[in-house]
Amino acid sequence: MGVNTNSSEPFTGNQQNHDESIEVFQLDSQRLHSLQQKITTPPRLLSKSAGKVTCSIFKVPQSFVNVNGDHLYHPHIVSIGPYHRNKLHLQMIEERKYVYLGGLLSRCSELTLEKLFNSLQPLEKSARESYSEIIDLDEHEFVEMMVVDGCFVLELFRKVAKLVRFETDDPIASMQWVFSFLLRDLLRLENQLPLFVLERLWEVSRSAYERGSGWSLVSLSLHFFSYGFEKLEHQNSPEIQGKHLLDVLRSAFIPPELETRHRNLGRISIPSHVIHNVSKLYQAGVQLRSRDAESFLSVQFHHGVIEMPTVTIDDFMTAFFANCVAYELSHKNCTTYFTTYLTFLDYLVNSARDVEYLIDQNIIENYYGNDADIAKLINNLGKDVSFDISQCYLAELFNQVNDYYNTSWHVHWASFKYTYFNTPWTFISAVAAFVLLVLSFLQTLYSILSYVKQ
Repeated sequence: MGVNTNSSEPFTGNQQNHDESIEVFQLDSQRLHSLQQKITTPPRLLSKSAGKVTCSIFKVPQSFVNVNGDHLYHPHIVSIGPYHRNKLHLQMIEERKYVYLGGLLSRCSELTLEKLFNSLQPLEKSARESYSEIIDLDEHEFVEMMVVDGCFVLELFRKVAKLVRFETDDPIASMQWVFSFLLRDLLRLENQLPLFVLERLWEVSRSAYERGSGWSLVSLSLHFFSYGFEKLEHQNSPEIQGKHLLDVLRSAFIPPELETRHRNLGRISIPSHVIHNVSKLYQAGVQLRSRDAESFLSVQFHHGVIEMPTVTIDDFMTAFFANCVAYELSHKNCTTYFTTYLTFLDYLVNSARDVEYLIDQNIIENYYGNDADIAKLINNLGKDVSFDISQCYLAELFNQVNDYYNTSWHVHWASFKYTYFNTPWTFISAVAAFVLLVLSFLQTLYSILSYVKQ
């Protein structure tokens, strides 16, 4: 049916709209009040202090935990600081803290709980601002936590350095697994006290003997962690600073020449590519060799050879790497040496075969698992990492390697060697083919000479 355009009833707008009414949205007063409270309540999980330079102790991003597992970031036997306080599986060492505090007070007759509390009370506000989350402890609870945890750490360092004897049958000394987990727990990002808190307690509790012994808090901490790292005690401890123990340990591996290289980044052109994996570099004629250096961060490139100091991969180093990356990517003004190095390894390693080559070249010492385990570990540590290639200390090396890689005659010559001289059988085949070619040439030449003589 068609539309009747000749209707006798005129169309009026009033007939369409006269029954329409405007509905007013009724606001829920309770919901408005709840929303107003959320607006005025400061964030707890990421407080305002998290964006300040003074904030240095962060919760690890959940994306890192999802990829690498919480075993790399969460303490196993001891809680230091507020983030993991009062967790049930950490109560065994929690009891030992008070034993160590009692030993300190009985040994130092002039030291009292009041003196310890009074020494830290002025630092309470600054210490709170060192954490990225709002700490749900009142002033007295917070200061008590700093006293108990800080004195435990210092007493442990003293005992390991033999400034103080371990008590008979102290399980921390007699049970090897306990000490091994303590080493790792004290370097986890979420398990830290601000270094200025430890320094204040160190100054207040030092004996006359300790004042004349030459030990500093930094040298004590490096001595303690030297049980997990080789060459660590040989670092120049007076020059090392940090926000907490993890940062002190991280700083001990950053050579002064890298700091100079980092300051000159503005003069270096931005690399177009990070780096190719080991297999591609090898086929293009780029070799990787180990070199002697105090720090595994000191990577160099000379005449087609990437020179890398040996790095040991084990459970301790894995936890250290993971927490350094989390710290560097959380702190406002932190340099990213470890993030750069791990990203560099991530680009180098695509498979177990790449790891095998690095092990054969003595670049990696494997105490972690098989080659595939190492490859997976390195690739996981490089996941979800924001990486500014223009601001990394290896930017110049990336440029040099990529220029060498893109030089055609290097690639053709390396490809020729890889194709014909990679194994004894391909070498023998190539030699045999060359001999046959020479013999064929000589035979042809002999035939030509015989024809000319005739």
